[in-house]
Amino acid sequence: MHAELRTRDALGPFGPVEEKNAPDVLYTAGDTALLTEGSRVAIVGSRKATPDGIKRAQAVTRALVQQGIIVVSGLAEGIDTVAHRTAIEEGGRTIAVLGTPLSKAYPATNAGLLEEIKRDHLAISQFPEGYPGKSENFPRRNRTMALICDATIVIEASEKSGTRHQGWEAIRLGRDLYLLENVATNPNLTWPKQLIEYGAQILRREDLPDILLDIPNYTAGGVRAFEL
Repeated sequence: MHAELRTRDALGPFGPVEEKNAPDVLYTAGDTALLTEGSRVAIVGSRKATPDGIKRAQAVTRALVQQGIIVVSGLAEGIDTVAHRTAIEEGGRTIAVLGTPLSKAYPATNAGLLEEIKRDHLAISQFPEGYPGKSENFPRRNRTMALICDATIVIEASEKSGTRHQGWEAIRLGRDLYLLENVATNPNLTWPKQLIEYGAQILRREDLPDILLDIPNYTAGGVRAFEL
């Protein structure tokens, strides 16, 4: 089902920073109850995912699905695609937050995945049909993704990766931000240290149960350790 939602009505009440950064309207296709029921965690990372990054994304996504947490990502190639597909394969729920209008998958190779998400899960966009494709749409998409989530987990990223925008938006909006240890300790990256100084936390394999306890709207049960 397609619907046009006023963001403040669907997700509010907002604090001052959220109010300033929320889009006026969200265009949706699918189950809009996923915006209000349960907890939502964004899984984000590099478009050029490494084999280790793929394994980590799968492991974290499985752990979240096992606890009934909705997995959110941006439908980009790489880590985003792994997160969506793993959530679906594991019987979980997923939300795709697009940097394009709802009718356009980016990349085009994810058109089938987008249709599956619109049919069985939820896709949202702040961009109306016919809105031109611009590079600045994707940082705006990241802000909206951070807004609708209780937390963001960064799986892997490069120095100039757009993933860092998601991190800063999560911090700005007062959401929890977790960097996998391989990101936080990567000597080739400068921005993880900056994010940690502003409140990001390092996610180690034994930390997940405690993290789940901290996510709003969620009562954690037993959580298995997972391989990172």
